[in-house]
Order: sequence, then structure tokens, then C-alpha cells
Amino acid sequence: MEFLCLLLYILVAWCLSSSELVGAELQDQDILHAINQELRVPGWGDGNNSDYCNWQGVSCGNNSMVEGLDLSHRNLRGNVTLMSELKALKRLDLSNNNFDGSIPTAFGNLSDLEVLDLTSNKFQGSIPPQLGGLTNLKSLNLSNNVLVGEIPMELQGLEKLQDFQISSNHLSGLIPSWVGNLTNLRLFTAYENRLDGRIPDDLGLISDLQILNLHSNQLEGPIPASIFVPGKLEVLVLTQNNFSGALPKEIGNCKALSSIRIGNNHLVGTIPKTIGNLSSLTYFEADNNNLSGEVVSEFAQCSNLTLLNLASNGFTGTIPQDFGQLMNLQELILSGNSLFGDIPTSILSCKSLNKLDISNNRFNGTIPNEICNISRLQYMLLDQNFITGEIPHEIGNCAKLLELQLGSNILTGGIPPEIGRIRNLQIALNLSFNHLHGPLPPELGKLDKLVSLDVSNNRLSGNIPPELKGMLSLIEVNFSNNLFGGPVPTFVPFQKSPSSSYLGNKGLCGEPLNSSCGDLYDDHKAYHHRVSYRIILAVIGSGLAVFMSVTIVVLLFMIRERQEKVAKDAGIVEDGTNDNPTIIAGTIFVDNLKQAVDLDVVVKATLKDSNKLSSGTFSTVYKAIMPSGVVLSVRRLKSVDKTIIHHQNKMIRELERLSKVCHENLVRPIGYVIYEDVALLLHHYFPNGTLAQLLHESTRKPEYQPDWPSRLSIAIGVAEGLAFLHHVAIIHLDISSGNVLLDANSKPVVAEIEISKLLDPTKGTASISAVAGSFGYIPPEYAYTMQVTAPGNVYSYGVVLLEILTTRLPVDEDFGEGVDLVKWVHSAPVRGETPEQILDAKLSTVSFGWRKEMLAALKVALLCTDNTPAKRPKMKNVVEMLREIKEN
Repeated sequence: MEFLCLLLYILVAWCLSSSELVGAELQDQDILHAINQELRVPGWGDGNNSDYCNWQGVSCGNNSMVEGLDLSHRNLRGNVTLMSELKALKRLDLSNNNFDGSIPTAFGNLSDLEVLDLTSNKFQGSIPPQLGGLTNLKSLNLSNNVLVGEIPMELQGLEKLQDFQISSNHLSGLIPSWVGNLTNLRLFTAYENRLDGRIPDDLGLISDLQILNLHSNQLEGPIPASIFVPGKLEVLVLTQNNFSGALPKEIGNCKALSSIRIGNNHLVGTIPKTIGNLSSLTYFEADNNNLSGEVVSEFAQCSNLTLLNLASNGFTGTIPQDFGQLMNLQELILSGNSLFGDIPTSILSCKSLNKLDISNNRFNGTIPNEICNISRLQYMLLDQNFITGEIPHEIGNCAKLLELQLGSNILTGGIPPEIGRIRNLQIALNLSFNHLHGPLPPELGKLDKLVSLDVSNNRLSGNIPPELKGMLSLIEVNFSNNLFGGPVPTFVPFQKSPSSSYLGNKGLCGEPLNSSCGDLYDDHKAYHHRVSYRIILAVIGSGLAVFMSVTIVVLLFMIRERQEKVAKDAGIVEDGTNDNPTIIAGTIFVDNLKQAVDLDVVVKATLKDSNKLSSGTFSTVYKAIMPSGVVLSVRRLKSVDKTIIHHQNKMIRELERLSKVCHENLVRPIGYVIYEDVALLLHHYFPNGTLAQLLHESTRKPEYQPDWPSRLSIAIGVAEGLAFLHHVAIIHLDISSGNVLLDANSKPVVAEIEISKLLDPTKGTASISAVAGSFGYIPPEYAYTMQVTAPGNVYSYGVVLLEILTTRLPVDEDFGEGVDLVKWVHSAPVRGETPEQILDAKLSTVSFGWRKEMLAALKVALLCTDNTPAKRPKMKNVVEMLREIKEN
């Protein structure tokens, strides 16, 4: 009997619990339906599908209750409070959306929650103290929002927390001491806030702390030794704060410490010798502090060291000979100290060295003849020292050098002509403020990539060689305070330079010095006399021609006026004007559009400025609405060769062929119209405008800015369209973000394909009397080759990719005079900027994954915009590289 009673009890309990489970399931389904009604989640449809556990981003437990909800990267906005009703929820990811307002306090009721990720939204207000009730929480990420106020004390109850991220907000106040009680914490990032005060000593109690990133705050006081005591720390980033005191010797406890960034503070004292214990150390940046003493040789024990930056401190002594053991060292930056002695030859053993910057010190001795044994060296900055002797002729062996700074030393002798062999030299060649003498080597004219040349304040003599006209990329020059003579060459960069670039040379004459070269150059003067007579004769002849032309025009005008009067009197023209130009030819290639398109309406649409959509290098685009309701995009060619008008059959054949070129990322013509000397090309209308508008229009709301996955998809689509064009032997004339259109689904399509065939520069078409392309996208070689090429297309695409990555215009005053986006990006190392600083911070700081992909894409863009056409990849390879980034 007792057994039967027990069995009955179990049965009743099971029935009750089953009914509760079914109720819970129904409740979760109803909640998800309500969430979908509020947010319209892509991929959820209308929510009629009852199998909600298979909805995108939804995961359920064994009891069919929702345990995971991932709505990241969905461009969502709206109220998220309903999600707090999913009582079994363990993981909630709402990152990378457009949610705003306050973080719902009801989230504090999700007692089973283990992961809460609200990164990269627009949440405002303070962090709800109710989140302190989430005692099972292991990961809390509130980064990249607009949160204010202090870190609430109530969060100290999150004892299981392993990942705590609150970066890129407007938080203020102190780092609470209770953070040190979170013994499971491994990752703590609070960078880019307004936190002040000291790092609490209790932070050292976190035995498992691996990553601590607090850069760009207002923190002060010493770096506590306690954070190094447990020895688990792997990454320490404290740059741009107000830290003071010395770097604790306990730092040597952290054998796994790979990255130390403590620059831009007020640290003092010496670097502890225990630094040599850090066998995993890869980056050490301590620039812009008040550190002193010698550069410790113990750095040589850090065999994995890639970057050592001690710039702008008070270090003295010499560079340790042991640094030659650093086989992985890529950047050695010691500028702005008081180091002295010779440039140690041991450094020449650092075969991976890419940047050597020892400028603004007190180094003496000579430049080693073997300096170019460092085969990968790209930046050699030795300026502002006391280096003596001659520049070694072996300098010409530094084949990969991009920048050579030797100014403000005590160098003697002549300028080695071998420098002309450094064909990659691009950023600067600075030999100013030395004791160099003799002529300028004509071989310097081979430096066709060089942007800046400064040989001022030396004792150089002779003429400025005409061979320097080969320096096609030159923007700024300085020849001042030397012994140069003769006329300044008429090379454009020389003529555009200010007169101050030539002052202090008594023998120099001509423009831009505003001084006549006098009788010193009689042949030159005689030539100008001959030219003067020719000019006078030409002016007289031109005057006669103008007079005759005006007379003819007046006569024609009078004849036309008489004809119009006759026509009006005959009733042919009602009001004396003709608003309907006569269509010479026109057709529609697409059969089902022939009845829907009125060619007269098309022509009229292009006569009204109110219909203008955009204007490019070769054409202006108009919107034309047909009486049938069909909307077209009409491209009016700005300058059309008479040969095109007169050889209509050829034009029609080309357009018909292109209308059959089938690729989803290319715009195909659907018809054309010719009237008078005007050609109109007809296309489907794209409602989402251009990529340029998407990236740069100030009127576009920030919430419509595409996220990184969307941008990467656009970049791949454009690359695929261009790769197909090259496959069918078509070279595009004007690749730019303004010629990338976006369809209703924001899929990119490349426009102006027909221009490339109708206006063919290789056949001497008059329309291409100037260089093809839009300003900022034109490859450097077009300036002198005047030929449009596939590598040139790759360069222009690279500029578009840089726009996508940086959200910057191709040409911007912020870059400085004569600097475009490509030069600004390529010269980032000169400005002391890392690749991360080039990228659009609104995207690159969202997640490590996005940043990694963007850095990989940046490498592709740099390859595409290489100054040497032969070094640029083919478009099909660009597609492969970008696809690999997306897939990985």
C-alpha cells in the first residue's frame, strides 16, 4: 500500500512538472514572437514557424526552453526588455546593433545568465546596479557604448566573472578595489574612458589575470607591483595616462608576458634588469616618459622581441652590443634620448630589422659601410646626431629603403650617386644641415617614387641637374643655403615650390625666385627673343582669327533668327523655341522594357537639373521616370567623339555586346539615345545610391553606416566585378567609390563599363586628352604613360578598399598639402602610427575578429596601391585574398 501511494505521488509530481515545462515552452515561444514583433529580426520571418529552437540565433536546452539568444550584427533597434522574460537564458549576445536607451534593469532577473554581450550599441545612462544579481555571470562586455557614471559597487557580487570589458564609454570615477576580489577574472579592459585615481593594489589578488588594458584614461600613481606577483599576466596596456613612479622589478615574474605598452605617461627611473626574464616578450613600448639610465642589455635575452620603443625619454650610454642577438627584432626606436657612441655593428646582425630610428641623440662615429647588410631595412632615421665621415657608397645596396634621414649631422664629402639605385625610396631623402659638397648626382633623377628631397644647408655646388625631372612623384624640395648656380629647372615640382626652397644660393636664377638669369645664358636669352617674336606674330594671327570667327557667328545668328521668324510665321514653331531635340537614333535592348520606355521622356529628364543624381569624370547621371512607372538611370556622356556619333553601328554593336555581359556585380546597359552630339546610356535605377554616398555623406545617419562584414562583402563584390572585366579584356577608365552603385539589397555593382569601350584611349580618342580617372584614384604612372592598364585598375580599386577601411575621402585637406589617402596610409609609420590607428575606429574596436580581418584587408589594399605597377596583384588574386579573409 505504501509503495502504491509513493508511485501515485511520483506520477502526480511528474505530471505537474511536465505541465510546467509545457507552459514554459509555450511562454518562451510567445516571448520570441513578441520580440520579433518589436525588432523584426532578419531570418525569423513572420515567426509562424513553431520550431523556434531552430530560428537563427536561438538555442534551446533539453527541455526546449531558450538558453541562448544571439542577435549580434543584425542592424537591430528597439526595446530589448522583453528578453528578460526568457527565464532559462544563459547566453545573451546583442552586440553590434543600434540599440539605445538605458540597459534594462530587468536583465538583473536572469539568474542563470553566464554571458551578457552588449558591445557596440548606443546604450546610454549608467551601468544598472541590478546586474550585480547575476551571480552566475562569467562574461560581461559593455564596451563601445555611451555609458556614463561610475562602476557600480553592486557588481562586486559577480564572483564567477572571468571576462569584464567596459572599454570605449564615458565612465568616470575610480576602479573599485573589489575588482581585486574577482579571483576568477582573466580579462579586464576599461580603456578609452574617463577613469581617474590609482590602480587598486587589490588588483594583484586576481591570481588568474592575463590581460589588463586601461589605456587612454586619467589614471595616476605608480604601477602597482602586486599585479605582477601572481605571474599570470600576458598583456599589459597602460598608455596615455598619468602614471608615475618606476616600473616594478616584479614584472620579471610574468614569464608569459608578451606585450608591455606603457608609453605616454610620467614614469621615471630605470628599466629593471628582470625584464630579461620575459622570454615571451614581443612588444615593449615605453616612449614619451621620463625614464633614465642605460638601455639594459637584458633586453637581448628576450629572443622573441619584435618591437622595442624607448623614444623620448632620458636614456644615456650606448646601445648594448648584445642587441645583435635579437633575430626577430623588426623595429628599434630609440629617438629623442641622450645616447652616444658609435652605431654598433652588432645591430647589423638583426636580419629582420625593418626600422632603425636613433634620431635626435648624441651618436658620433661614422655610418658603417655594412649598414645595408640589414636587407629588410625600410626606415633608416639617423638625423640630429653628431655622425661624421662620408655617406658610404654602399648605401645604394639598401634596396628596400623607403625613408633615409641623415640631416643635422656632421657628414662630409659628396652625395653618393649610388643613392639613385634605391628605387623604392619614397617618403623622404633628407641630407640637410651637414657639410656635404660637390654637385648633385644626376642619378638622383632615377628616384621616381620620392616625395620629399631636402639637401639644404650644405656646400653643394653646380647646376640643379635636369635629370632630376625623372623624380616624377616629387612634392616638396629644398635646395636652400648652398652654392648652386644657373636657372631653376622648369620641372613642375620645382616651379611650385616656394622661393624659400632656393634662397641662399647666389648663383640661382629664374622662377620661382623672380630673378632674371641676365646675360649669363646668352643662348637661353636669344631663344627667348626668338620665341617673343613668334608670340607677337601668333597674337596678331589669333586676333584676326577671332575677328573672323565672331563675324561668322554673328552672320549665322542673323540667318538663324530670320529662319526662325519664317518658321514662326508659317506656324511650324508656336513659341519660337524648340524644347524637344530631335532624336537621331535610339533603342532598348531588353524586350520586356521596349513598351515601357519613352525615349522622348528620357531626353527631357536629362534637360532638368532637378533630375541630376551625380556627376563623374566622363558623364552626368540623371533619374528618369517613365509614364509607365519604370524608373531609369540615364548616363549622359560629357564629351563624346564625333566618331562615335558618326559611326553609330559600331557604338550599337558595343552596347549590345555589353548588354549581354552577365555578371551580378556589373551594370549592364539596357539601351541608348543619340540626339545632336549627345549620347545617353540607359540603365536600371539603383535606389541605394553609391558607395561614396554610403561612406562619406554627412547627411547619412550614423546608424546606417555599414558594419565591417557588410563592407567586406561590398569590397569582394567590386573586386569580383573588376576581375570579370579583366577576364573579358575590358579595362575600366574610372574606378571610384562614386562609380560603385548599390542595389536594393546593398549588393555592389560597378558602373561606367561602356565608357571603357566607347572612349578607348588606346585608339587616340579625343575625349581622353587628359588622364583617365577621378582625382585621388589615378595611379601615379598614368601621369607619364597616358595609358589605362589593368595594374592601374588594381591601384584605383586599392584606393576604394582604403576608403572602405578608413571611411576617409581619397583627397582630404587633413592629410596635408599634396598628400592623398594612399600617401597618408603608406606614410603612417613616419607619423608613428600603427596600422590599427589607420582603420576606422568605430569598426576596428568592435571586436578582435573584426580588427584582425580589417588588418588583413589593409595588407591587400597596400599591395594594390604599390607605386610599382608590376608589384600589384591581379584582380583575380585580390578576390582570392579577400575571400580567404572572409572565410577564415
